[in-house]
Amino acid sequence: MSDRIKVSRIAIYAHHGLHPEEARLGQRFFVSLDCALDLGEAARNDDWHASVCYAELTERATRVTLDRRFRTIEGLADAIATDVLATFPLVDAVTVQVEKPGAPVPAIIDGVMVEITRRRVPSGNAPS
Repeated sequence: MSDRIKVSRIAIYAHHGLHPEEARLGQRFFVSLDCALDLGEAARNDDWHASVCYAELTERATRVTLDRRFRTIEGLADAIATDVLATFPLVDAVTVQVEKPGAPVPAIIDGVMVEITRRRVPSGNAPS
């Protein structure tokens, strides 16, 4: 599928990480979503009801990021992807990027990022 809705770099201040200082102080994270879905009907009919609301995608990603604490950004990315697929039935697959610019790495870096892709499992099929 080549149709996509992308939401780029949602800035969220949260308290994720392995170290106690990260839990106590918190830091910025950037979350990006790339959703694969069929936008044909929405495009042909100029109908936003046949699409997915960008504001709702943003709100869901923000809510998952703020409602739970994760030790890893891998866990956060997976939780966001799971939530998007559960909440938006039109989305066939989602790629989630979580950037952590303040990662405690003993080097001069711009940050670290995890990217995961999850696909909807067709009904009747077990996950592989």
